[in-house]
Amino acid sequence: MKVLVSAASRHGCTAEIAQTIGEQLRSDGHDVVVAAPEEVVTLAGTEAMVLGSAVYVGHWEPAAVRLAERAGAELDGRPVWLFSSGPVGRPEGKFTRQMAVDPAELPKVLAQTKALGHRIFPGKLDRYQLHGLQRAALGVFRGMEGDFRDWTAVRSWADGISAQLGSRASH
Repeated sequence: MKVLVSAASRHGCTAEIAQTIGEQLRSDGHDVVVAAPEEVVTLAGTEAMVLGSAVYVGHWEPAAVRLAERAGAELDGRPVWLFSSGPVGRPEGKFTRQMAVDPAELPKVLAQTKALGHRIFPGKLDRYQLHGLQRAALGVFRGMEGDFRDWTAVRSWADGISAQLGSRASH
């Protein structure tokens, strides 16, 4: 199946998750296009979509929300999966648990895309990609900086999508 994988990414970390999802789907035999939401002009020829976004302060990036709005009608009948990237820090940490909640836009995006599911993946925080107060805040919120992405979980989720696409193709 031809699958579009698209993710809004402020610093490139969520885009790397999208690339990994695309690579996994490709290794499972699907024809995959990975593109930023701003690059997606049409869904013509696309049979399924994986849409994701970095989450900042509980919100998806606007580019991902706009793609869901633009693509809503075109997606009718096509399977869609959503993912978010955002929680950083030790999984047992108080702030990390507070970040691991659905983004505010999720109900709207789920309704627009009729997505089959949503997954939250831990993210990555690099002080050198931050500015002023954001960088200074890392001194207060220790343990938040680092790469917390779980590549095994990302690939496993993509394999699950691939299995669902395979069963859909056989019908």
